[in-house]
Amino acid sequence: MEQEQIIYSEDDLLPLSGLQHIIFCKRQAALIHIEQAWAENLLTAEGRIMHDKVHEGGSESRGDVRVEYAMPLRSLKLGLIAKADVVEFHRVNNPEDGKVIKWQPFPVEYKHGKPKKDNSDKVQLCGQAMCLEEMLNVRVGQGALFYGAVRRREDVVFDDELRQFTQGVAMEFHELVLSGITPKGVYSKKCDNCSLYELCLPKTVSKNRRINNFLKEMVLEK
Repeated sequence: MEQEQIIYSEDDLLPLSGLQHIIFCKRQAALIHIEQAWAENLLTAEGRIMHDKVHEGGSESRGDVRVEYAMPLRSLKLGLIAKADVVEFHRVNNPEDGKVIKWQPFPVEYKHGKPKKDNSDKVQLCGQAMCLEEMLNVRVGQGALFYGAVRRREDVVFDDELRQFTQGVAMEFHELVLSGITPKGVYSKKCDNCSLYELCLPKTVSKNRRINNFLKEMVLEK
């Protein structure tokens, strides 16, 4: 039996960027989207500057491609809202008479650094594609990630596996925010590059947890 499709209301919409946050760390996602905490470091500052440039808005035409900057996105099925860095609309012509059949959307997300080891960037881009599909009633099969550190675009195919994973992450994100509970911190190497490190204090939280567990074990042994 197929699972019933959830349709969110406008009031339930969450930032699509949160998908990246929850993949990176549930505690980070909760600190940002439940506790409204934010802090900037060099990495986030440089990334923000790059996004500010493309989020100035506007549009332009480049031959058979129309480019929309800072395009608002929304999906009531995923319960997400966003602003796409760039959406290219590629002209598709009728091979018989050369007339335009449609303009095919192709989302492009700009990233400051290098390609990540996880799939968080691909999930964010796939979320944008699924928003476009719902808004424009058209299939969006591909998009691209542009990485500033290597000055290169990486094409992304939105296959069924990536779509299902993206939908699952979106549901997990809504469940986290709805719970109102911020998970406890567990330190790992990736914490060192997190802009919320000083607010999260993962080493302190982990240390206190070990002490509490030790004390509980001592009590049980008596």
